[in-house]
Amino acid sequence: MKPTQPTEMTFWDHLDVLRKTIIHIACAVVLLMLLAFCFKDELFDVILAPKESNFCTYRFFAWIGQVLHIPGLEVENLPVKLINTQLSGQFLTHMSVSFYAGILLASPYILYQLFHFISPALYQNEKKYSRRLVFWGYLLFLTGVLFSYFLIFPFTFRFLSSYQVSQEVENTILLSSYIDTLNMLSLMMGITFEIPILTWLLARFGILSADFMARYRKHAWVVAMIIAAIITPTSDVFTMLIVTFPIVILYEVSIFVVRRTVRRVRN
Repeated sequence: MKPTQPTEMTFWDHLDVLRKTIIHIACAVVLLMLLAFCFKDELFDVILAPKESNFCTYRFFAWIGQVLHIPGLEVENLPVKLINTQLSGQFLTHMSVSFYAGILLASPYILYQLFHFISPALYQNEKKYSRRLVFWGYLLFLTGVLFSYFLIFPFTFRFLSSYQVSQEVENTILLSSYIDTLNMLSLMMGITFEIPILTWLLARFGILSADFMARYRKHAWVVAMIIAAIITPTSDVFTMLIVTFPIVILYEVSIFVVRRTVRRVRN
């Protein structure tokens, strides 16, 4: 079966299609960026919510602590003050956050445009796998970002903002540091949640097998706990286990995906 391109396109034709694709993507990002920029209060209410002691995650864990009689899960008032030290700092932060929000909101359209550009060169069976790959990859990445926002970042912020080497040193956090940490953890967890996609690709190319992953399952669990300890530097084991659990689940799902993929490739 041949690719579905009806006529052969020249190099310049491809460049023209690529130019139109980039223009469509840029217009969508700019429009949604301006929309996010106009809703400044709502945008930063979402961004700054994890620093408040009444954030939904803190209230949820406080409820769990009361029900299960686990001490230390209640979050006291976090006396953290965010500051800006540059004249244009808040405006530039507003612009950058709006830009990221524009990309996030436009991401489905961006993926659609990129797939529309690439799809004519794909075989029918490749199109089918590509659609699934893009859909699940996007869904898993967003799940990782939400997992970071509602779980990883709040507990990381709680620990780091209250950590002191001396009572003489007061924590006053830069707004840019807060935003950068939120972005970094969101990106890290988004990539971490792509583990099933990565293992699927490796299995498709015959590089990875389910037996290999099952053989080193215990090692993977230890690595997951180490990763959880690094990205959630809190003092309680319960929080670390809460973070470890989804990573372990992703690994187990990856074993199932690899086993099913290898079986289909052989058939």
